[in-house]
Amino acid sequence: MAAAALTREGGEDAFRRLFRFYRQRDASVLFFQVFRSQLSISSVSDQDAYRAGLQPVSQWKAYGLSGYPGFIFIPNPFLPGCQRHWVKQCLKLYPEKPNVCNLHLHMAPEKTTDLWGQSKEQLRRKGSSKWEPRSLLEKLRWVTLGYHYNWDTKKYSANHHTPFPSDLAFLSEQVAAACGFRGFQAQAGILNYYHFDSSLGIHVDESELDHSRPLLSFSFGQSSIFLLGGLKREEAPTAMFMHSGDIMVMSGFSRLLYHAVPRVLPNPEGTALPSCLDQALSSDLPAGSVIEHSSDEDWQVCAKYLQSSRINMTIRQVLAEGQKFPEESGTNGKGQAPSEDSYHENSKAKRHKPNRV
Repeated sequence: MAAAALTREGGEDAFRRLFRFYRQRDASVLFFQVFRSQLSISSVSDQDAYRAGLQPVSQWKAYGLSGYPGFIFIPNPFLPGCQRHWVKQCLKLYPEKPNVCNLHLHMAPEKTTDLWGQSKEQLRRKGSSKWEPRSLLEKLRWVTLGYHYNWDTKKYSANHHTPFPSDLAFLSEQVAAACGFRGFQAQAGILNYYHFDSSLGIHVDESELDHSRPLLSFSFGQSSIFLLGGLKREEAPTAMFMHSGDIMVMSGFSRLLYHAVPRVLPNPEGTALPSCLDQALSSDLPAGSVIEHSSDEDWQVCAKYLQSSRINMTIRQVLAEGQKFPEESGTNGKGQAPSEDSYHENSKAKRHKPNRV
């Protein structure tokens, strides 16, 4: 009732009012109408699902949201222990060059070499005091993969590209195929790193040249509130929870809708980490699996990080088959990124640019 009343107040658009509402308050009850979505079970073999660390598609549950055609929500379809691989990749491998992260743009190159090695001991020893200095990994806000997004021009370009991680491409292709998008090519990724005081501003993902392909979103660690709005900010958004392992697909009409993350919330189970992250990986991985076993030492570092953090991977296809970038003049495609505080809203920074979830 209070949230509905907020949408009728003057002075701000409806999306911003609800963003502030959920930013400042715990959301104990969220109401929206869902229905079961049909998946393309035959498009992904059980073997390929296993190789990507996923349950057979026949065992997934998928839901649509009334009023949002093309939006698909898949509650944690990962096999036990497989989320750990993606968390480790997001913390240990993907932030390293040639990929690009916020730290590369604001620190000397020699200081951003081996972020994992520089941070793991500090993270392992870290207590509960918020006054302890943050490790470099805790200062991560974003990483870009493949075609690197230019934060100044809000565009991708052909001359700012590095190889897209093959394991993440394979995972994305299987999820897209299961949702009816066979032939999806993972060409760009933006990884977001959240803490309890961070949020992501209201925005639309429209810089990709091919909007017929879906945007895929994977969440790990602590939970969050996700707001999905309309084609205009005057339309009040719908709020929903995102938990560890959940996958969200925005396609069709829903591909170009406003959305945001106003709040990161502690695991609703009341434990330091969701129970799905406590599960160990099977020792019997299928041939050709992209999933790798994590050492106990590596997982201890990841687990410590996730006790107060959430990681989100969003994967996009930038170009249609055979499509090329338009000719550009006067730019090398490597624009500077927004500052750390302008990317994520937090308790010390209320101004932000609309960015990408």
